[in-house]
Amino acid sequence: MSARPTLGIRLQRLFLTGVLTLLPIWLTWVVVAFVFKLLSGLSRPLVDPLLARASALDPRTLAWLQDPWVQTALALLATLAVILLAGWLARRVVGQRLLRWFEAVVARIPLASLIYGSARKLLDILQTQPDGTQRVVLIDFPHDKMKSVGFVTRVIREQGTGRELAAVYVPTTPNPTSGYLEIVPVENITPTDWTVDQAMSFIISGGAVSPDSIPFSVPGTRA
Repeated sequence: MSARPTLGIRLQRLFLTGVLTLLPIWLTWVVVAFVFKLLSGLSRPLVDPLLARASALDPRTLAWLQDPWVQTALALLATLAVILLAGWLARRVVGQRLLRWFEAVVARIPLASLIYGSARKLLDILQTQPDGTQRVVLIDFPHDKMKSVGFVTRVIREQGTGRELAAVYVPTTPNPTSGYLEIVPVENITPTDWTVDQAMSFIISGGAVSPDSIPFSVPGTRA
Protein backbone atom coordinates (compact mmCIF):
# COMPACT_ATOMS: atom_id res chain seq x y z
CA MET A 1 0.00 0.00 0.00
CA SER A 2 1.53 3.30 -1.10
CA ALA A 3 1.97 6.10 1.39
CA ARG A 4 -0.44 8.98 1.18
CA PRO A 5 1.12 12.14 -0.31
CA THR A 6 2.01 14.80 2.19
CA LEU A 7 0.16 18.09 2.37
CA GLY A 8 3.08 19.88 0.70
CA ILE A 9 3.09 17.48 -2.28
CA ARG A 10 -0.70 17.76 -2.67
CA LEU A 11 -0.44 21.56 -2.64
CA GLN A 12 2.31 21.42 -5.25
CA ARG A 13 0.16 19.23 -7.49
CA LEU A 14 -2.85 21.48 -7.05
CA PHE A 15 -0.70 24.53 -7.81
CA LEU A 16 0.70 22.95 -10.97
CA THR A 17 -2.76 21.86 -12.10
CA GLY A 18 -4.11 25.34 -11.48
CA VAL A 19 -1.28 26.96 -13.43
CA LEU A 20 -1.75 24.60 -16.38
CA THR A 21 -5.50 25.28 -16.30
CA LEU A 22 -5.27 29.07 -16.09
CA LEU A 23 -2.28 29.63 -18.39
CA PRO A 24 -4.15 28.98 -21.67
CA ILE A 25 -7.04 31.14 -20.43
CA TRP A 26 -4.63 33.94 -19.53
CA LEU A 27 -2.76 33.72 -22.84
CA THR A 28 -6.06 33.79 -24.73
CA TRP A 29 -7.16 36.86 -22.77
CA VAL A 30 -3.83 38.63 -23.41
CA VAL A 31 -4.04 38.01 -27.16
CA VAL A 32 -7.73 38.94 -27.42
CA ALA A 33 -7.23 42.08 -25.28
CA PHE A 34 -4.24 43.11 -27.41
CA VAL A 35 -6.16 42.66 -30.66
CA PHE A 36 -9.23 44.41 -29.20
CA LYS A 37 -7.12 47.37 -28.06
CA LEU A 38 -5.23 47.51 -31.35
CA LEU A 39 -8.35 47.44 -33.52
CA SER A 40 -10.26 49.94 -31.41
CA GLY A 41 -7.22 52.24 -31.26
CA LEU A 42 -7.20 52.56 -35.05
CA SER A 43 -10.56 54.35 -35.09
CA ARG A 44 -10.42 56.20 -31.77
CA PRO A 45 -9.02 59.47 -33.24
CA LEU A 46 -12.07 59.64 -35.55
CA VAL A 47 -14.78 58.14 -33.35
CA ASP A 48 -14.05 60.06 -30.12
CA PRO A 49 -14.57 63.58 -31.60
CA LEU A 50 -17.78 62.44 -33.33
CA LEU A 51 -19.16 61.01 -30.09
CA ALA A 52 -18.18 64.18 -28.22
CA ARG A 53 -20.09 66.31 -30.72
CA ALA A 54 -23.13 64.03 -30.58
CA SER A 55 -23.11 64.11 -26.79
CA ALA A 56 -22.89 67.92 -26.78
CA LEU A 57 -26.10 68.16 -28.81
CA ASP A 58 -28.12 66.74 -25.91
CA PRO A 59 -25.95 66.23 -22.79
CA ARG A 60 -28.82 64.94 -20.68
CA THR A 61 -29.81 62.01 -22.92
CA LEU A 62 -26.60 61.38 -24.85
CA ALA A 63 -24.06 61.69 -22.04
CA TRP A 64 -23.56 57.89 -22.14
CA LEU A 65 -21.74 58.30 -25.45
CA GLN A 66 -18.81 59.70 -23.48
CA ASP A 67 -18.34 56.54 -21.44
CA PRO A 68 -14.92 54.96 -22.22
CA TRP A 69 -16.38 51.50 -22.86
CA VAL A 70 -18.88 52.93 -25.36
CA GLN A 71 -16.14 54.78 -27.21
CA THR A 72 -13.94 51.68 -27.28
CA ALA A 73 -16.76 49.42 -28.50
CA LEU A 74 -17.85 51.82 -31.24
CA ALA A 75 -14.23 52.34 -32.31
CA LEU A 76 -13.81 48.57 -32.58
CA LEU A 77 -17.00 48.24 -34.62
CA ALA A 78 -15.86 51.07 -36.89
CA THR A 79 -12.51 49.35 -37.49
CA LEU A 80 -14.19 46.01 -38.23
CA ALA A 81 -16.56 47.77 -40.63
CA VAL A 82 -13.60 49.30 -42.47
CA ILE A 83 -11.89 45.88 -42.70
CA LEU A 84 -15.06 44.26 -44.07
CA LEU A 85 -15.54 47.14 -46.50
CA ALA A 86 -11.95 46.75 -47.71
CA GLY A 87 -12.53 43.03 -48.25
CA TRP A 88 -15.72 43.73 -50.17
CA LEU A 89 -14.08 46.39 -52.33
CA ALA A 90 -11.08 44.13 -53.04
CA ARG A 91 -13.47 41.73 -54.78
CA ARG A 92 -14.94 44.49 -56.97
CA VAL A 93 -13.48 46.23 -60.00
CA VAL A 94 -13.61 49.66 -58.36
CA GLY A 95 -11.77 48.31 -55.32
CA GLN A 96 -9.06 46.74 -57.45
CA ARG A 97 -8.59 50.04 -59.27
CA LEU A 98 -8.29 51.90 -55.97
CA LEU A 99 -5.76 49.32 -54.75
CA ARG A 100 -3.65 49.71 -57.89
CA TRP A 101 -3.78 53.50 -57.46
CA PHE A 102 -2.69 53.17 -53.81
CA GLU A 103 0.17 50.83 -54.76
CA ALA A 104 1.32 53.30 -57.42
CA VAL A 105 1.41 56.07 -54.79
CA VAL A 106 3.24 53.89 -52.25
CA ALA A 107 5.78 52.85 -54.91
CA ARG A 108 6.98 56.47 -55.01
CA ILE A 109 7.80 56.48 -51.28
CA PRO A 110 11.16 54.67 -50.77
CA LEU A 111 10.74 53.12 -47.30
CA ALA A 112 6.98 52.57 -47.60
CA SER A 113 7.36 50.86 -50.97
CA LEU A 114 9.94 48.44 -49.56
CA ILE A 115 7.78 47.46 -46.56
CA TYR A 116 4.50 47.25 -48.46
CA GLY A 117 6.01 45.47 -51.43
CA SER A 118 7.72 42.83 -49.28
CA ALA A 119 4.60 42.16 -47.20
CA ARG A 120 2.39 42.01 -50.30
CA LYS A 121 4.68 39.55 -52.06
CA LEU A 122 4.91 37.29 -48.99
CA LEU A 123 1.12 37.13 -48.63
CA ASP A 124 0.68 36.46 -52.35
CA ILE A 125 3.31 33.71 -52.26
CA LEU A 126 1.66 31.92 -49.34
CA GLN A 127 -1.59 31.74 -51.33
CA THR A 128 -0.04 30.00 -54.34
CA GLN A 129 1.71 26.68 -54.86
CA PRO A 130 5.40 26.82 -55.87
CA ASP A 131 6.60 24.79 -58.84
CA GLY A 132 8.12 21.41 -58.07
CA THR A 133 7.71 21.33 -54.29
CA GLN A 134 5.15 21.59 -51.51
CA ARG A 135 4.45 24.87 -49.73
CA VAL A 136 4.78 23.58 -46.15
CA VAL A 137 7.99 21.62 -45.57
CA LEU A 138 10.36 20.49 -42.84
CA ILE A 139 14.04 21.40 -42.92
CA ASP A 140 17.06 20.52 -40.78
CA PHE A 141 17.17 23.46 -38.39
CA PRO A 142 19.03 24.39 -36.24
CA HIS A 143 21.00 21.16 -36.99
CA ASP A 144 20.56 17.89 -38.87
CA LYS A 145 19.05 16.04 -35.88
CA MET A 146 16.12 18.42 -35.55
CA LYS A 147 13.39 19.64 -37.87
CA SER A 148 11.60 22.96 -38.18
CA VAL A 149 8.41 23.79 -40.03
CA GLY A 150 8.95 26.21 -42.90
CA PHE A 151 7.21 27.76 -45.88
CA VAL A 152 8.76 27.55 -49.32
CA THR A 153 8.55 31.07 -50.74
CA ARG A 154 10.52 30.50 -53.92
CA VAL A 155 12.60 27.93 -55.80
CA ILE A 156 15.81 29.27 -57.33
CA ARG A 157 18.89 27.70 -58.94
CA GLU A 158 22.47 27.60 -57.79
CA GLN A 159 24.79 29.61 -59.98
CA GLY A 160 27.05 27.40 -62.02
CA THR A 161 25.55 24.00 -61.18
CA GLY A 162 21.87 24.76 -61.76
CA ARG A 163 20.91 22.84 -58.62
CA GLU A 164 17.46 23.72 -57.29
CA LEU A 165 17.45 25.64 -54.01
CA ALA A 166 14.40 26.49 -51.94
CA ALA A 167 14.03 29.77 -50.08
CA VAL A 168 12.33 28.64 -46.85
CA TYR A 169 10.85 31.01 -44.29
CA VAL A 170 10.99 29.44 -40.81
CA PRO A 171 8.59 31.26 -38.43
CA THR A 172 9.04 31.31 -34.67
CA THR A 173 6.60 30.18 -31.97
CA PRO A 174 4.18 31.61 -30.90
CA ASN A 175 4.70 34.70 -33.09
CA PRO A 176 4.97 33.55 -36.72
CA THR A 177 5.60 37.09 -37.98
CA SER A 178 9.23 36.79 -36.88
CA GLY A 179 11.54 34.05 -38.06
CA TYR A 180 14.47 33.04 -40.22
CA LEU A 181 15.10 32.76 -43.96
CA GLU A 182 17.01 29.65 -44.98
CA ILE A 183 18.26 28.59 -48.42
CA VAL A 184 18.05 24.80 -48.61
CA PRO A 185 18.71 22.36 -51.46
CA VAL A 186 15.37 21.01 -52.65
CA GLU A 187 16.56 17.42 -52.16
CA ASN A 188 17.18 18.13 -48.46
CA ILE A 189 13.68 19.34 -47.59
CA THR A 190 10.94 17.06 -46.29
CA PRO A 191 7.62 17.76 -48.02
CA THR A 192 4.35 17.59 -46.09
CA ASP A 193 0.68 17.54 -47.08
CA TRP A 194 -0.15 20.28 -44.56
CA THR A 195 -2.01 23.39 -45.57
CA VAL A 196 -0.75 26.82 -44.57
CA ASP A 197 -3.57 27.06 -42.00
CA GLN A 198 -2.59 23.73 -40.41
CA ALA A 199 1.04 24.78 -40.24
CA MET A 200 0.14 28.12 -38.68
CA SER A 201 -2.03 26.39 -36.05
CA PHE A 202 0.85 24.03 -35.26
CA ILE A 203 3.33 26.92 -34.90
CA ILE A 204 1.14 29.29 -32.88
CA SER A 205 0.02 26.54 -30.48
CA GLY A 206 3.57 25.36 -29.88
CA GLY A 207 2.79 21.98 -31.42
CA ALA A 208 -0.34 21.34 -29.34
CA VAL A 209 -2.58 21.51 -32.41
CA SER A 210 -1.23 19.13 -35.04
CA PRO A 211 -2.10 16.11 -37.19
CA ASP A 212 -1.60 12.65 -35.67
CA SER A 213 1.42 11.94 -37.86
CA ILE A 214 4.14 13.94 -39.54
CA PRO A 215 6.91 13.05 -42.01
CA PHE A 216 10.41 13.44 -40.61
CA SER A 217 12.92 11.86 -42.98
CA VAL A 218 13.75 13.23 -46.41
CA PRO A 219 12.12 10.99 -49.07
CA GLY A 220 14.60 8.38 -50.28
CA THR A 221 16.71 8.42 -47.10
CA ARG A 222 14.57 6.13 -44.94
CA ALA A 223 16.23 2.92 -43.97
